[in-house]
Amino acid sequence: MKKLESEAGTPLFERHGRNMMLTEAGLALKAHAEQILALHDKALHQVQKYQNKTSLRLGCPEDYNETILPKVISAITQTEPTCSVQVYSQPSVVLREWLDEGKIDAAIVTRAPDSEEGYWLESDRGVWIAAESFDISKRPLPLVLFQTDCKYHAAAVDSLAKRSISHQLIACCNTASAQRSLVSAGLGVGAMGQLSVNNDVIILDNMPPLPNVDIVLLTGASAHPLLTQLFIAEI
Repeated sequence: MKKLESEAGTPLFERHGRNMMLTEAGLALKAHAEQILALHDKALHQVQKYQNKTSLRLGCPEDYNETILPKVISAITQTEPTCSVQVYSQPSVVLREWLDEGKIDAAIVTRAPDSEEGYWLESDRGVWIAAESFDISKRPLPLVLFQTDCKYHAAAVDSLAKRSISHQLIACCNTASAQRSLVSAGLGVGAMGQLSVNNDVIILDNMPPLPNVDIVLLTGASAHPLLTQLFIAEI
């Protein structure tokens, strides 16, 4: 107590009979000390929440960054608020490779409707798109499609060939935004999932049907602790 009073430069205690009582300065110091201890406990509690924090590496095709991805991220943060998510946007074929190589923990990808692969998130319908003023009667019909490994690319070309509609491939894109940009500029018609369509283009009617796809969540061989079956079922 003497050392504390020496540092404070003023008496902190005074004797009342056999009892030691805090002086006015002592009461002020006590109040500040209690605040410091409370802040210490609060800070320690906040830091301890990050003790077992792990980041989740999640892959998602650019097509679904505005629709499916926010729902999955929201479910993750609600389940584990301290988990940070690293998002990688690549085509489904690349994300599958990364998942096999352990570069990511999970991936949002497309699968064929008759497949049982992954955990189902949503279904998407294939549609044709064009600029609002585009002349659909133009021949050969200019096409702006995804890369050749995309289901919609092969389906679009095959369906036009079956209807004997002459066509010319103008560009192949690896992102939905690139395809929409070229289509909205009037360079050709495109084919993509309806979930990837925005207000820059219109959906064409009376065109050959395109396949539907399922959007699923795939997990890696080494399961991330957050990706339990219970959590995935809640998504």
